[in-house]
Amino acid sequence: MSKDYDDSAWVSKRVLLSGEPSTPTELYLHYIDCRPPASTNIQGLIILIHGYPQTSYQFRHVITPLSLTGYRIIAPDYRGAGHSSRPRDGYNKMQMAADIHQLVTGHLKFRQPAHVVGHDIGGMIAHAYAVQFPSHTASVAWGECPLPGTQVYDEIVKNDRRVWHFDFHMQIDLPELLTQGRERIYIKHFYDRLCINARAITPKDLDHYAFCFEQPGAMRAGFETYRAFDRDCVENRSFQHRGKCNVPALVLNGEHSLFTDVARKQASEVYHTVEEAIVEGSGHWIAEENPQDFIKKLIFFIREHDFIS
Repeated sequence: MSKDYDDSAWVSKRVLLSGEPSTPTELYLHYIDCRPPASTNIQGLIILIHGYPQTSYQFRHVITPLSLTGYRIIAPDYRGAGHSSRPRDGYNKMQMAADIHQLVTGHLKFRQPAHVVGHDIGGMIAHAYAVQFPSHTASVAWGECPLPGTQVYDEIVKNDRRVWHFDFHMQIDLPELLTQGRERIYIKHFYDRLCINARAITPKDLDHYAFCFEQPGAMRAGFETYRAFDRDCVENRSFQHRGKCNVPALVLNGEHSLFTDVARKQASEVYHTVEEAIVEGSGHWIAEENPQDFIKKLIFFIREHDFIS
């Protein structure tokens, strides 16, 4: 079956970031690297950080079009996801952001500030990147998640039944046991329940995601990102106590998202400068449900905050 996206300019690689190969300490990070056409001057770097239960594949419709606007695109599979290693620990979002920072600055040697974009769990990681590495962050765009450590997060987790899975995923061993052999059924529940554009995630796409999460350790690693939320609260608040982040921030959510009504309020707790954009006709899976509007809203914001050398 032919692909419905263009990956002809993509380079897919895995790099050993830390630890010893074939030991529990090993951390290989997989990433997609897509450069603009050779005739185009590179405007900067955009880092796309996916969410759960997904991988960098969620950006398949936007990677190449974003590169054609003049930006180099890096889309990693974060620690524990996709083709990256699934270590036992390190799923607090400060560490996961540090992984990606090491990939970009250490391995790829990209020194200029980058535009960091995160969705869902990736939104939490994008925030952790911006507050830890503000001098290497030209802008941050994130959404479709409550941010641990904020008042909005506390209110949602306490009062909104739509995030029932937060508590479930935090339990030890039980989620792995109950989803073993049922990975496809479980992750499809989230795609269906949170989607407005029912054609956004096709049976072929479900096959891709199901294959990834049926791999040994994949569901455990995904649940570990939730088990780290309490630590994320503590670490995020430690940065909040130092003052709000000065990195320009965009909250980017779907028109019919759970988080649209509280996004600006939440981001204003932790950023001085906050803009808001809505991806029209979309639920939670914004880069897949309406990739054209996702690109339009994101590039408009990024152009405003391009790094000038």
